[in-house]
Amino acid sequence: MKAVWNGQVLAESDKTIIVEGNHYFPYESIRQEFFKSSDTKTVCGWKGVASYYSIQVDGKTNRDCAWYYPNPTDDARQIKGYVAFWNGVKVQQ
Repeated sequence: MKAVWNGQVLAESDKTIIVEGNHYFPYESIRQEFFKSSDTKTVCGWKGVASYYSIQVDGKTNRDCAWYYPNPTDDARQIKGYVAFWNGVKVQQ
């Protein structure tokens, strides 16, 4: 699977985990040069508190389009160390 935005591959892996229809990519599969930490946090009732990244590619920014759970609940422990995407990032084979 690949996560693509603004013509760049942000992450690529054959070891994604699908949760609620979202592909979570292993952290080591992301191209860290495009990722900028965000202060945004949200809460999921069963996964815990999500943190976000904004993506910067060729002078364009996609705010908070990647999220991860640094300390997921026990029910979601399989996605610790994984990153998912939304907001215009295309996840494809």
